[in-house]
Amino acid sequence: MDKEVKLDPHGVALMQQFQERLPELQALAQQAYDQMQDALREQGIYVTAMEHRVKTERSLAGKLELKGAKYKSIEDVTDLVGLRVITFYTDEVDKVAAIAKRIFDIDWQESVDKRKHQLNAFGYNSLHYICRLKTGGPRFELQMRTALQHVWSTIEHDIGYKGDVKLPPEFRRQFSRLAGMLELADDEFSRLRSTITDYRRKIQGLVKSGRLDDVLLSNESFRSYIDLNPFDRLNNRIAAVNQAEIYPVSMMPYLPLLESFGLETLGDVQRFIEDNSEEAYQLALSQLAVTDLDILASSTALQYLCVVYVLKNDGGHKDLKFIYDTINGKNDANEILADMILEQAKSLAFMQNKI
Repeated sequence: MDKEVKLDPHGVALMQQFQERLPELQALAQQAYDQMQDALREQGIYVTAMEHRVKTERSLAGKLELKGAKYKSIEDVTDLVGLRVITFYTDEVDKVAAIAKRIFDIDWQESVDKRKHQLNAFGYNSLHYICRLKTGGPRFELQMRTALQHVWSTIEHDIGYKGDVKLPPEFRRQFSRLAGMLELADDEFSRLRSTITDYRRKIQGLVKSGRLDDVLLSNESFRSYIDLNPFDRLNNRIAAVNQAEIYPVSMMPYLPLLESFGLETLGDVQRFIEDNSEEAYQLALSQLAVTDLDILASSTALQYLCVVYVLKNDGGHKDLKFIYDTINGKNDANEILADMILEQAKSLAFMQNKI
């Protein structure tokens, strides 16, 4: 215990009660943490951090020295055990709070939503619940705040803004400006996430309805498009050559290739498939018919489509190597693949007028 702290007899008695109940409080901290963690996982809510602690004797002694008279027994101190959940977004604080209401008993008289501050109040605050396990036992404090709120609270404490020294007006004004900027950023991040979520839903709706020309080609839209299985028909034709099995792989590595071809919308991708499918099949047939390959990646059709597109547009060794470098990573084998494709493609009908 800090030797500078002076407790009266009542404070000493409270401290003794705390020491006697310490094992129970440590068990409570872990149990509350575990229950919250399980509930968050069950609801699919990912948080940036979660912490639990039991108040140190030094911290408790400082509190009892200042206001020990207000506590009749150690059970009246509601923050002996603390649980803190830090979320990414402001709306997730409310989701965590809803979970807390379900898994814990909340003491509403002692709980406080410090986010509802007055317009002239300063800084970031968090949502504080005073809780008890459903099975009973001591109360504990649950703090819920965003990552930016947590950062602000930590900085504010480190700088000592709320300390005994009264700061000049220009310093307080600077604190207020910074706090306002962080609060605005917190709100804007949540708003941006909602906007992006709405955009994703819109994209998915346009793709499902077949309005592909209205959808710009992007990571998000290409994923939605792939869900329609646009390459299945060509894949099945190619697999039938050797009665091969098709195993799923990601087709996202091909997106930079499609963009390099100048495709701007999903409608462009659809026409790219339609315009090159027959030649892609012929090229695949010329390669696979002389092999006993009986397993193919689901990206096989798209790979042949890209190769055919390059060949039909007067691409050469360098352009073919770029395809393989993009999807396989740069290595010497891509040189060989490019040469092999050029040689095999010479015999195909669509290449005859290019020779």
